[in-house]
Amino acid sequence: MQFREFLNVLKTRWRVIAASVLLAVLAATVLTILTKPVYTAQARIYLSAENDSSKSEGNGVFVLTTKDLDTYVSILNTPAVLDPLRKELGMPEGHPIDVQAGVTDATSILDITARSSDPDEAAAVANEVGPQLGEVAGKFSTLLSASGQKVISTPIQPAVAPATPTSPDPVRNIGLALLTGLALGIGLALIRHTLDTRVRTEADIKALSDAPMLASLPLERKTPSAGEGLLSVESDPHGHHAEAIRRLRTNLMFVDVTTGRHSFVVTSSMPGEGKTTTAANLALAMADAGTKTLLVDADLRNPSVAKTLGIEGGVGLTTILLGQAAPGDVIQRWGTTDLHVLPAGQIPPNPSELLGSEPMEALFATLLHDYDFVLVDSPPVVPVIDAVIIERLTGGLLMVVGADRTKKKDLASAMKQLATVDAKVSGFARNMVATRRGSEYRYGYHRYEAAVAQGTRRGRKNVAKV
Repeated sequence: MQFREFLNVLKTRWRVIAASVLLAVLAATVLTILTKPVYTAQARIYLSAENDSSKSEGNGVFVLTTKDLDTYVSILNTPAVLDPLRKELGMPEGHPIDVQAGVTDATSILDITARSSDPDEAAAVANEVGPQLGEVAGKFSTLLSASGQKVISTPIQPAVAPATPTSPDPVRNIGLALLTGLALGIGLALIRHTLDTRVRTEADIKALSDAPMLASLPLERKTPSAGEGLLSVESDPHGHHAEAIRRLRTNLMFVDVTTGRHSFVVTSSMPGEGKTTTAANLALAMADAGTKTLLVDADLRNPSVAKTLGIEGGVGLTTILLGQAAPGDVIQRWGTTDLHVLPAGQIPPNPSELLGSEPMEALFATLLHDYDFVLVDSPPVVPVIDAVIIERLTGGLLMVVGADRTKKKDLASAMKQLATVDAKVSGFARNMVATRRGSEYRYGYHRYEAAVAQGTRRGRKNVAKV
């Protein structure tokens, strides 16, 4: 994965990362609040050996060695030391005591560390450990017992009751939770990206093809109603979707300069990605620019152009191919515009054979001569081969991809099928792209009211989305 792709994953999956960080910080905060505080008190003592007049009359001096100190440290948490310690401090029998000792580099000096939920208790334990060690030291040293000496504990740095607990540490806990949540969130984002089967971004398309991205068409969130439907170029010409369609028209014209055929087939990898709606809006935008445009419904398996535009579709392409009518008899003009529509006609039993026939090739040559621009709505690529057949007649292929709808394996399969027959994709139109609330805009000095009864003027009754 390249660094740019990694950043794109973070940008796309930022909600997962934010949720992971939030949950981790929240969990750390709750645990910190519920954790019982622990106070730590520290004392430093000096141990020395002195004569015990009650047991010996000798004046010898006994020097405590490091081995002696290690012995005292090892017996610190045994009943021999803790039981007298509890009794001295007035603690009940079995009361838990957390105390540790360490030998310093200096001779005969011990560092005592006591922990407790009570700061005063922690300090008392740390200060009392030294005297208790001195009391029992003779029992664990043969030389001390033989010489009649005892161990004296002298405080160097007495312990004081701590003001703040050493555990839990809110700053440390929340900091660790923040880092853990961030790492977990990034990991989940990468896993979801790897396991995601749908096309979400332009990067997903670019991973499968080098063809340019010609437009991103926003998702129309409003519900279609009578007189106002999916043809945004007509019903809402100042809207975001209509502007995106016009951007697609402009970019497609640049692509057409390289082919010079003035015709494109509009298709998708699978049904339900909005190819027919895109083709109809694109044809309307072409006609609005003053281009004599023809929209041909070559989806002879599931024709939808006539239904989308609200026109009669009983006769059309198949009628011409059967020799039962001339093109001028079945091609319908859309209102007073320069858009002309050739519906599919009756559904034949052999659509692929009809589209690949000589009459179809001759008809298309005639249509290219009579019209400035021809757009052909074809079936999806993966289920049938019709789009590949039509592509040979046109100047290029526009692939419509449904954002968050098209599966990566379906788009990859479509690209493989097209590459097998040397059918090149001229460009992509990413459809149904979700936009943030409030991102839609209008051009002009006033908001265009889409409820104008243009549907009545142009004879549109119902619209459908394919």
